[in-house]
Amino acid sequence: MFFQSLDKKELAELVRTVDIRARERLAGARSRQLFKWFYRKGVTDFEAMSDVSKELRAWLHQNAPPYSIREKNRQTSGDGTIKFLWELDDGNTVESVIIPAGEPGDEEDADSGGAGRVTACISSQAGCAMNCAFCNTGHAGFERNLEVHEIIGQVLAMQRAAENAVPITNIVFMGMGEPLLNLENIIKACDILLDGDGLNFSRRKVTVSTCGIVPAMAELGSRCPVSLAVSLNAVTDALRDKLMPVNKKWNIKSLLAACRKYPLGPKRRITLEYVLLAGINDSDDDARMLARLVRGMPVKINLIRFNAFAGAVLDAVPLQGPSAGRARKFQEILMSSHIVATQRASRGADILAACGQLRNSQTSRVISP
Repeated sequence: MFFQSLDKKELAELVRTVDIRARERLAGARSRQLFKWFYRKGVTDFEAMSDVSKELRAWLHQNAPPYSIREKNRQTSGDGTIKFLWELDDGNTVESVIIPAGEPGDEEDADSGGAGRVTACISSQAGCAMNCAFCNTGHAGFERNLEVHEIIGQVLAMQRAAENAVPITNIVFMGMGEPLLNLENIIKACDILLDGDGLNFSRRKVTVSTCGIVPAMAELGSRCPVSLAVSLNAVTDALRDKLMPVNKKWNIKSLLAACRKYPLGPKRRITLEYVLLAGINDSDDDARMLARLVRGMPVKINLIRFNAFAGAVLDAVPLQGPSAGRARKFQEILMSSHIVATQRASRGADILAACGQLRNSQTSRVISP
């Protein structure tokens, strides 16, 4: 057990167990005190927590030490994106990314927080079992779910890496893995991220992405008030079956029905991610059908031109992203149907840090789009 494995309620229970003098109210106050020291003040040495009893400090040091994720490699893109390769205690590796704000006027930044936004893209699993055709992570296979301390460990390490520049403002679970197949650990990690005594992120600034695990979407919505992004990528089941095998279990109709039922606060939307693949899902007809599918839904469509990597094929044909003009035309058709649609600026592609390019090794190769 590590300190970052515990939410505040669990920490209060441990305080009661360790310190028999700590009644319920005092145990809650102690857990808030410890959270503030660790997450708000950044103090990870229990001995330095001067207003915590020696008995409790000693017990935590012995039984719930702070977890420190090991940085194995760091790469910096020409656009300022930073990719980290982390080594876990069992030898598995995961990647995560710090994505800086874009240039002034970039539409995605304008839509989601402005030019001061710095996003940490976090992994939830070592590898991925979803095997989406356009995603490098799934091509490497699945190893295991990440534990809560490994998820929070990424965030804390990336905060330290960014502290001398612009601090991290947004968290997205869009790194390696399918977050909703690690639901309990994701919800617990989000509790720590959102806790006012913890990492204190706004619920609007934390986004969980899914390829479409429909039953888990409902549970996430009922238990965790974060933003939701759903990877759609096709307007017919025949194509989505090929691109995303999960569609054979939960098809487009059931996925969009789950989106319609997802609990949202005032003025909030679900983000539908749509990776544009040249000659496959990027035609004018595709855009018009997409507009019909989502009409009346509280959604924003985030268009992503495919980021190439070695081995990305569909029906033995290499996948490619469309031209900028084709992507813009697709967006304009959506907007003419009064659908909010933005284009995500791809950052970090030169170091395989862009959307869909992460992998659990250093062996991946960049290829020309």
